[in-house]
Amino acid sequence: MLWSDPDDEPPEEMRAMQAMLRRAGVLLALAMVVAMFAAGLR
Repeated sequence: MLWSDPDDEPPEEMRAMQAMLRRAGVLLALAMVVAMFAAGLR
């Protein structure tokens, strides 16, 4: 890799979007677990 090559860092807004999507995915997975648990209690 040459010193003149651009770095492969994604732009700041893309990194923020990826972090938000990751957080939303974790929240969705937790909500599904809670929903399955609540459905199992009935």
